[in-house]
Amino acid sequence: MVRVGLDPKSKKWVSKYSLGMHQRLGIAQAIMEYLSIPILEGPMNGLDRHGVEDIRQLLLKLKDEGKTILITSHSSDDIDR
Repeated sequence: MVRVGLDPKSKKWVSKYSLGMHQRLGIAQAIMEYLSIPILEGPMNGLDRHGVEDIRQLLLKLKDEGKTILITSHSSDDIDR
């Protein structure tokens, strides 16, 4: 949870999460389940600029660790990076 910018000790109900927080939660779930190749559909959708940079850095770190992640996006900038 911390890797995607969420506080694991938070008492906030998931139903009260913003769109960006839901995105972070979904990304956390995808990388925690150790799927052979997680597929992230529009992982930057709903994130603010800081959140986009956080997730980009996380994905690059996972890449450096040898993990393969398939992402889809309407943003060519996301795909290029």
